[in-house]
Amino acid sequence: MLQFLTKLDYLLKETFLGLLRGGWMNWATVSTVTVLLFLFGLSLQTSWQVERLLNHFGSQLQLSVYLESGIQAVNIEPLVANMPEVASVEVITKEQAWTKLVKKLGLTDIEGVNQQLGGNPLVDEMKVKALNPQVVPNLGTRLAKLQGVDVVRYIDEAVKRIAQLHRGLSRITLTITIILTSTAIAVTTTTIRLIVMARRREIEIMQLLGATPSWIYLPFILQGISFGLVGGAISWSFISLTQQFLNRLLANQPDFIQFISNGLQLTAYQTLLLPLILLGFGAVVGLMGSLFVVRKFAR
Repeated sequence: MLQFLTKLDYLLKETFLGLLRGGWMNWATVSTVTVLLFLFGLSLQTSWQVERLLNHFGSQLQLSVYLESGIQAVNIEPLVANMPEVASVEVITKEQAWTKLVKKLGLTDIEGVNQQLGGNPLVDEMKVKALNPQVVPNLGTRLAKLQGVDVVRYIDEAVKRIAQLHRGLSRITLTITIILTSTAIAVTTTTIRLIVMARRREIEIMQLLGATPSWIYLPFILQGISFGLVGGAISWSFISLTQQFLNRLLANQPDFIQFISNGLQLTAYQTLLLPLILLGFGAVVGLMGSLFVVRKFAR
């Protein structure tokens, strides 16, 4: 145990010493990794939010099924409720709809209005909620083919637009990640190479004393990983501050904006997963950058 602690103490000291000798290149490396992880994390979070908004918006979507005149909804409701794509069905009779409409218009003489119009001009309606937004178009087509159904209405364009936005963000995230990852690895490689060159004489002395390559170059690998972890922590703090600013900005907005913002909230699992992804991704980038240098010098 004592031997393990001694080795660990040596590795940590050598890693810290190397970081001190890196100078402004350390800052350049951490900044590059931070920019990479900030944009990657922001893109990933936005992609999750749009996907959640799509599900949230879709779960609130209802198909309005208007029946033909003289057809009662209670006769068709069991058939609709048994469809596998249907989550729930709400029946609104023409009497209920007429009473609500008259009250909304502020009319008091309901009987007089009925006499003028020759009776209740409305039809029975069913509010059908789908299980998920993906089945809404097919469900609308099936409902429209039922006997006694006059017209089926639902908001499909909004769901399509959100889905297109989600696909576009996924492509942008992938492109940004590839470009900035290559840049971050290149900067990390340059920084570690300069640190190794600055300690070249010490490394030669350690080789003459019989130190193994893994023991000599392991501190440099830890330095690369440290760059990634620091960059991940800073980027996560920036993302958190950005999210808090947006939440305060949307707090006093109209109801529709509130509905959208509620759909953009991440789940507890995603909130915990995002910083872990950033730290892990940063550590991998730092590891790859340092390994490129260590493999070359270890030969």
